[in-house]
Amino acid sequence: MQQIPVVVLAGFLGSGKTTLLNHLLHHGGGTRIGAIVNDFGSIEIDAMAVAGQLGDSTVSLGNGCLCCAVDASELDEYLERLTRPSARNGIDVIVIEASGLAEPQELVRMVLASENPRIVYGGLVEVVDAVEFDSTREQHPELDRHLAIADLVVVNKADRVPENEHQRVLELVRGLAGGAAVVPATYARVDPEFLFDCRPTRERIGQLSFDDLDRHDGDSTGADEHDSHDEHGGHLHSAYDSVSVESEVPLDPRRLMAFLDSRPEGLYRIKGYVDFGAADTRNKYTVHAVGRFLRFSPEPWASGEPRLSGLVLIGAGIDAPRLSKELTACAQDAPHTYADEHSMWGVLRYVQEQQDAD
Repeated sequence: MQQIPVVVLAGFLGSGKTTLLNHLLHHGGGTRIGAIVNDFGSIEIDAMAVAGQLGDSTVSLGNGCLCCAVDASELDEYLERLTRPSARNGIDVIVIEASGLAEPQELVRMVLASENPRIVYGGLVEVVDAVEFDSTREQHPELDRHLAIADLVVVNKADRVPENEHQRVLELVRGLAGGAAVVPATYARVDPEFLFDCRPTRERIGQLSFDDLDRHDGDSTGADEHDSHDEHGGHLHSAYDSVSVESEVPLDPRRLMAFLDSRPEGLYRIKGYVDFGAADTRNKYTVHAVGRFLRFSPEPWASGEPRLSGLVLIGAGIDAPRLSKELTACAQDAPHTYADEHSMWGVLRYVQEQQDAD
């Protein structure tokens, strides 16, 4: 079962949360987004005439999105409704827009505590206003705490402050965010593929469907930012880097866990499949990591399926060549030898107990 990532979108009033959600809804590349809006704003969707009339109802839109205006206490109920097999209709991701004065850690706690087997935590995205950052911190000291638990911080309105001020705010945010990925943005334009997988626009070739994230590696098209926004739906490819690694040699579980436990600052997402060889000959393991969150999901190898490992790493300000080298070094020295019984313990700590999804 493909689990649906649930992304929590937070930030104080006026930071640009709703603008970012609008951007994701318009430029998701065919991704069907379920949006749960705790503090209902002006969701500018062409297929909806008056967003404010939603109330507590769920509305199906022409572009495939589902939007709900709810109280946070109803969150688990709405997650259940959006992910129910009879009602999903291919929902790919759920974005929860928190109230401007909400405590995002409470929403994160509710998502992590949910017993819904159809969802997986997709990270906390905190939006900050570069112009009002200092005054917001003065009025709301809890902002520092919010940044400390974020998985991705979007420093919005970067175009409205002088360059030296912009750099000062970025460095200050990086210091407060505790190693989280920090990206600047104008009009909250963040590439949706940074936050979640967009539906492929062409047929996949090969075992892994990573939506061509590696096409950004070494991107040197020379197009200016304005052209990039027009042609690619506001993508900011320069805001992040991606690393793609494939291996025909199984990965050593202890080496991989050492790599994952020492994830560097700015590394936001890790996803893919891993072959642990003799350590588990029956299963491949799906890897899903966002910020500090990590989960492995075992899945039996299909008959005749090539036994490969493939991982994509996405982050801001990361050393892509070094990460590629370190991940490649996780391959087993003797892949066909018998693995000791304790080698998978580190991995199994992050395997969620399977539940009935019907």
